[in-house]
Amino acid sequence: MKSVALHNLGCKVNGYEMEVMQQSLQEKDYQIVPFDSKADIYIVNTCTVTNMADRKSRQMLHRARRLNPDAVVVAVGCYVQAGREEVIKDQGVDLVIGNNRKKDLVPILEEYLAGRGDKTLQDTTVIDIGSTREYENLQLKRTGGHTRAYIKIQDGCNQFCSYCIIPHVRGRVRSRSREDVLAEVRGLAGSGYREVVLTGIHISSYGVDQGAPGLLSLVKSIHEIDGIERIRVGSLEPRIVTEEFAAELARLPGFCPHFHLSLQSGCDSTLKRMNRRYTAGEYYEKAELLRSVFGNPAITTDVITGFPGETEEEFEATRAFLEKIKFYEMHVFKYSRRKGTPAAVMENQVPDDIKTARSNILLEMGRKFSKEYRGCCIGSEAEVLFEEEKVIDGRTFQVGHTMQYVKVARETDLPLANTIERVRVTGFLTEDILLAEQG
Repeated sequence: MKSVALHNLGCKVNGYEMEVMQQSLQEKDYQIVPFDSKADIYIVNTCTVTNMADRKSRQMLHRARRLNPDAVVVAVGCYVQAGREEVIKDQGVDLVIGNNRKKDLVPILEEYLAGRGDKTLQDTTVIDIGSTREYENLQLKRTGGHTRAYIKIQDGCNQFCSYCIIPHVRGRVRSRSREDVLAEVRGLAGSGYREVVLTGIHISSYGVDQGAPGLLSLVKSIHEIDGIERIRVGSLEPRIVTEEFAAELARLPGFCPHFHLSLQSGCDSTLKRMNRRYTAGEYYEKAELLRSVFGNPAITTDVITGFPGETEEEFEATRAFLEKIKFYEMHVFKYSRRKGTPAAVMENQVPDDIKTARSNILLEMGRKFSKEYRGCCIGSEAEVLFEEEKVIDGRTFQVGHTMQYVKVARETDLPLANTIERVRVTGFLTEDILLAEQG
């Protein structure tokens, strides 16, 4: 029995795909071992969203080679798709597999092992992702967690934001069939999962390539599946938020009022250079619409600092906009120059020290906003899906999340994992965990 060590880099989509690949290996009797172990085969599911992601991908591949110089080292995913020739030439890598071939991991690996040393196989393992319209139908039968399952519903993106390499390594929008999504959700519900999170590269575009009903219709269908008590959606584009969209979701008791609305900048001139297809004013209207319908939903976002040409005035416009919105959480990124994107050749690239200074300002704002949002929950009642037991300062707590994805802990030895319980929030336990008692 050959041992396999896997390591995942990048987004929730990558995580879902890695779980499916691990599942396919286990079904063929490969032994899964920790990545730091000596293994026969190392598989790194790579990321290329930033220069740092590229660097981490290379580091993990070379680390695998050091762990066992005689092992087969396999590079999979976006970094491979973006730099196939460079990765093939890397002496630390034996086999490359691009996107839309992850479902074929086991047969590709076994073909390589049967004729080890023959790199001609590499000619077929990375496809022209930009020309394919086929959705790679991966399906998860179980997941590493026990309460929440991530479900990939689409791949690819047609937006071509000026800073983003993703459409080049993931291809155009390809939606998974409704029947396949619902079949996977039913299977996971039957295995005891109570919450699903719909994820993908650009889920707001779900169904557009098929001329089929979109994300809202899919959420409604999932809501009807017995056993699924909570539904979350991944990152959304602001334009998908309409009065109908918000009102229809609000009618679903199991829909979680937790919206990740991608922003990137609060300045209109920067948004235009980014090729984002909305203004700051339009974004604000969407956020206010969600708040008018859901009361106090959790709204989270992504922000890029130091985009080419970003002046102090433009940064101040973003900072002021963030103060106006007051997100629950913000993911702050320093702009990373990606070869092959329009932004990479724009004039007035912002120096790293200025990017860092601006990033630090926004990170501190994010910490403040997050504490304020959590603080608003104190004194209220909430339904919590408990997930795990934690010992904090010698005390035993059951920890889970509210519908808004706020982490809450109840002090008890009772095993509550995968149960939903109504609690009353009483205060802060730690900076990012609220304390609660049975409601």
